[in-house]
Parts: sequence; structure tokens; C-alpha cells
Amino acid sequence: MHHLSRRTLLAAATAGVAATALSTAPARAAAQPSDQALKKIISGMSLEEKVGQLFVMRVYGHSATAPDQADIDANLKEIGVRTAAEMIDKYKLGGIIYFAWAHNVRDPHQIADLSNGIQQAGSRQPSRIPLLIATDQEHGIVCRVGKPATLFPGAMALGAGGSHSDARKAGQIAGAELRAIGIVQDYAPDADVNVNPANPVIGVRSFGADPQAVAGMVAAQVKGYQSAGIASTAKHFPGHGDTATDSHTGLPVITHTREQWEQLDKPSFQAAIAAGIDSIMTAHIVVPALDPAEDPATLSHPILTGILREQLGYDGVVITDSLGMEGVRTKYGDERVPVLALKAGVDQLLNPPTLDVSWNALLNAVRSGEVTEARLDESILRILRLKAKLGLFKDPYVTHRGVDRTVGTPGHLAAADRIAERTTTLLVNKDGLLPLSRRTHKNVLVLGANPASPSLSDGPPTTVLGAALTELGFSATVLATGTAPTQAVIDQAVAAAAGQDAVLIGTYNVAAGSAQQKLVNAVAATGVPVVTLSMRNPYDVAQLSASDAHVAAYSWIDVELRAAVRVLAGAAEPRGKLPVAVQKADDPTQVLYPIGYGLRY
Repeated sequence: MHHLSRRTLLAAATAGVAATALSTAPARAAAQPSDQALKKIISGMSLEEKVGQLFVMRVYGHSATAPDQADIDANLKEIGVRTAAEMIDKYKLGGIIYFAWAHNVRDPHQIADLSNGIQQAGSRQPSRIPLLIATDQEHGIVCRVGKPATLFPGAMALGAGGSHSDARKAGQIAGAELRAIGIVQDYAPDADVNVNPANPVIGVRSFGADPQAVAGMVAAQVKGYQSAGIASTAKHFPGHGDTATDSHTGLPVITHTREQWEQLDKPSFQAAIAAGIDSIMTAHIVVPALDPAEDPATLSHPILTGILREQLGYDGVVITDSLGMEGVRTKYGDERVPVLALKAGVDQLLNPPTLDVSWNALLNAVRSGEVTEARLDESILRILRLKAKLGLFKDPYVTHRGVDRTVGTPGHLAAADRIAERTTTLLVNKDGLLPLSRRTHKNVLVLGANPASPSLSDGPPTTVLGAALTELGFSATVLATGTAPTQAVIDQAVAAAAGQDAVLIGTYNVAAGSAQQKLVNAVAATGVPVVTLSMRNPYDVAQLSASDAHVAAYSWIDVELRAAVRVLAGAAEPRGKLPVAVQKADDPTQVLYPIGYGLRY
């Protein structure tokens, strides 16, 4: 859509049922309507509008009304509509989720215009209810909005820094930037306690393995996000930190006893609730100790109503994880999942694989009496309370001027750099190799994996590392070797190491006997000092005994890589402490580096 003025957009939003319902309230209440006013809105909604209000859906395209033809084709194939505006018109949606792969997030001005277009489409519906626009912006390895927005270290890095103040500041700045582009609900922070090093889906998305430490960081980040005027979302209830299966592709089973759940998983969600969390996301996991029927938590009344609502006293918005994930589709068909989720205690239904199937299934469940309209109204009231709290009834729109004042400012970027420096963790430093000296280690060969998303970085990680070294006065040569280097690539790296003063190798989830491990061993055998830098899981260090020094950065995002290089070069002190334990490679029952371990210069 074209960039419209705030006045024009507000004029569209303040007409109709919602405005009528709110007009009798005093001016102060207009910004945050009372339950009575919200119930009046609900009473005027059709059944179709009520059902639609529960869904948060993906859509392809950079514009609400004029996406590219390829995105129109994708929308027609997956959703049966051409545009976001048509989807809102047809299904009366309550929310939209943005993804980079759906081409929703090209640049800040475009995102702001897309958000305004979505809100304008909502204002044309009979109820005139603004939408909750959401995304997964956890930072670290999970980001949807890239540069020039400010990108912060992810949860495990912040856990290594151990500063509640830094966690809160990161949330506050990130939240302000999201709000400036029209995103009002962030599916962060991750409140899972990562006690399983083999966890394929959480890992560094968690603040760590100590339940109380994670709880403190979660509470701090929730307060940071919500102080910026967006809804924070703690996930994935009742706790996804001890899984060996990825719920995107299977149904994980957690064998914790009830007592273990109380000790390990409960504290962080309890802390989020105490901090005033606006929404909580469910996990597609089975926890037999919490629900003997072994339903996924997303569909479990004992877990979502019995524990979350009744035991923990939570009355905010409960949202499912994506309903397109296999974990929630394994036991029941797609037409049953939204109905069972609502009966379990869910309010928002996120990203079903086929919207028409899910939407009609819920509509028919209400018409048949399986789900009462009163139950529907309970969830809608929670959703509208959140929209009111966020000020969306008063003004759901954003401006380019607000974007320019807020997104990626020098002050925000500097804050991210300072925070990142305090997270970098030094785990190995044989014979005091680090910090590298420009006098004795002038020439550095940079090798390693390149898992980065181009939209989130200044280039592949090896390029970023090389550039950061060059900026600090080193002479860097870059050779990308990947996550699975062939013997030919390893031989090339060994040859390139000749004549170098040091080699820096970025690693990514190194396994025993893997090609990455062979690369490190082969380069170390040349006698050139080798520094390894884990760009995701800190557990890599257990497989890299040939390294002369090892640093954990917890992510391949630029801000963390640049901070790690400053630490390597002595421009910053390594202050991070492991928030998880690293077990010995040859005996996982023994701890190699405990929680809290970290070297200093």
C-alpha cells in the first residue's frame, strides 16, 4: 500500500462498532477500554468474526494489497486468497505472523507499510478490530527482522552474560524497534531450560540449564519487551528443554516426573507470569506425568487449564506453537486440532497448515455445540484485553518518521555491541595464546562454517570474522570450509595455513568424528596456533581437544561474532560464563566444564 498519513489511517479505524462501544467511556479509558466496553464489541460480532479472531496466520508478500505475482500465486495455492487484505476480509482474522521466507520483512519502511495495510484491512471489517501483528524475534539464531534493525545476542549468550539489566535492555530496545514497524507481539523469550545437550530445536535459544538462573533472565526480558509497548510471549509451555526430538518433525516425549517438572521447568514460566507476561506459547510435546492421556501439551486440558490456568493462576493469552508442525498433527487430524486446542484452554491458534480447514472446523464445532459460543467469548475477551493494553484501539498505525527515529539507531547498535562483549565466553587458552597480538599473530587465516541468513548479516560468518580482524589491524585471509568439509577442502585449508601466524576456525555443532573435527585436527597438526570459535552450541569445545584456544559466541549473528573477535584481539575482556554444563566427549556422565565456567585474561 501507499504510505498514508496517521490521520487518514486513524479515520478508517475509529468508525464502526468498536468506536461506538468505546465512545461512552471517558478519554482515559479510550486508550485501554474496560471489560464492559470490550464485551460490548464481542456481543456485536458475528460467529464468523469470533472464530476468525482466534487465528494468527501467515501470508506471502511485502504489501497487504499489492504483493509480487509469485507471492500472489503462493497465497492462492496455500490459502485460497491473493493478498493479506483478502485473507482478512474472508476469514476475519485476529492476527498475522511475519516471516522472512514469506517476504514480509524486506526493510523497515516496507514492514511499517505492510503493518499499516493490514490494520487498514482490519478497520474495514464490521467489528473494526485491530490485528495483533506478530513475529519470532528471539535474537541470536532466531530472527525474522534483519538489518538495519538492531540485532542482539540470543538467550544463551545473554545467559552467559548473566546480567538481568542487559537482558532487560535488549528486550526494551528490540521491543521499541518492533513496535515502530507495527509488530506488537513478539514470540520471545524462550523460557525453556536446556538440560539436554542433544536438544535439536532449543539449545542456544534457551538462557541456560539452571532453572533459577533461567527464571531470572526470563523475567528481566519480559519486563524489557513489555516496557516498550509490545506483548512478550514465554515459550514453550510446559517446557521444551529436555527433548531429543524436534517438534517441527516429530512428537517429543518428556519423561520428567511431576516433581522434576516442578523443579526444572516450572520456575521460568512462573517467573514470566509474576513479571506480567502477556502471552504464553504452548509446546507440541507429550509429558505423561502431567497428562496420562499423552496428548500434546497444546491439546491437553490437564496441562493448559489444570496447570497453567488453575495452578499457576495465568489468565493472559495462551497461543499455540505453529499448527503446521508435525508434533501437533501426529495424533489428530488438522480438522480436530483447533477444536481440541480451544477445549484445552488455548486462545490463539497459530499458523494452521490449511486455514480454510481449521477455520471451518472450529466454526462447525461451535454450530454443533461441541464448543460453546461462551467459550469462544472467553478467549476473545483475553485477546481484546491484550489489544486494548497495547493501545491498538486508540492507534494501531506507525509512521516512517517513527521508524527512522527508532530502528537501528547508533545508540541502539552501540548498546548491542556492549552487551555482546559481556557474553563472549573463553573456555580454553593453552599457554596464554589469547589475546592475539598484532605483533606476533599479524597474519590470521579464517576458516569455518557459514550458516548465516543473508538478511541478518553483513555477509557469511567467515567474511564477518575476517573483516572484524582487519578492522583491528590484523591481516586476515578467508577460506569458507562449510559444516561438512571434504578431504579436498581440508587439504586446501592445511595448505592455506602455511605461513600464517594463527588460524581462526568457526565451528557449528561439531560431532565426534565429523568433518569439522577432522578439519581442526588437520590444521592443528601443522603447528600453527589454532583458535576455534563455536558459532552455535558451546558443546563444540568437547570435540575440539586439538584447539589451542576456544571461545563460545553462541550465534553466528554479526554482533556476537564481532564481539568475539574483539575479545580474541584483547580489545575486550572475556566476561561470559557458561550457562550450561559441557560434558566430556568420551564420557558424557562426566562434566568437562561446569555451569559458571569461564576464563579471563
